[in-house]
Amino acid sequence: MTHYEGANVAKFQFLTPEWVEAAKQIREEFEGEAPAPAHIVRMNQVITEVPFSEEDILAFMDTSDGAMKMDLGALEDPDLTVTVDYLTAKAIIVDGNPQAGMQAFMAGKIKVVGDMTKMMALQAGAQDPTAAAIAERIQAITE
Repeated sequence: MTHYEGANVAKFQFLTPEWVEAAKQIREEFEGEAPAPAHIVRMNQVITEVPFSEEDILAFMDTSDGAMKMDLGALEDPDLTVTVDYLTAKAIIVDGNPQAGMQAFMAGKIKVVGDMTKMMALQAGAQDPTAAAIAERIQAITE
């Protein structure tokens, strides 16, 4: 089922199981179209203050096989682990707002354990058109 049909887009709350599944489907639709990530990063994320859960959400991003993989769970031996609150994570991931991330980091709301240069490398450079299309589609499915 495609979730992107203009005004008829199904919307889900960020990081709910339904949102995660819809975001995976969007990434799968673009599989093979995006250039390989410029940097190899294995990053775990701990999202705190989740409005629909009493527990933190564990997620990961892994580019070590030449494609960006994101899912729930945790990687063994990550390059870094980032702990961030739900609203900041949403601003960075869904809204594509790097300023929100920088402000939260400077205010001590983002904690990084491990190789911070890997996180900084992710933010460097221009976004490719495929990544921009994926981001637009993910924004469209998010409440």
